[in-house]
Amino acid sequence: MLGGKRLSLVEAMCGAGPLTIREAAKLVGRDIKAVHSDITALVKAGILSREDKGVEFPYDAVKVEFVLKASEMQKAG
Repeated sequence: MLGGKRLSLVEAMCGAGPLTIREAAKLVGRDIKAVHSDITALVKAGILSREDKGVEFPYDAVKVEFVLKASEMQKAG
């Protein structure tokens, strides 16, 4: 959900205020359609919020912490 390009998008939007999808795409140097798809997923997940002036990552900073574990199939193989 929050891998590679989506994480870069959120990072670029951090503290930037509301942005249009076009502005967000320009900020990360990506195609507008691809950024629109990512933004839609991030809004649905509650990571970005829709505002009157565009979409926003409403935080100045965020700490991300996670644990990676090998799947059962990797352990068996």
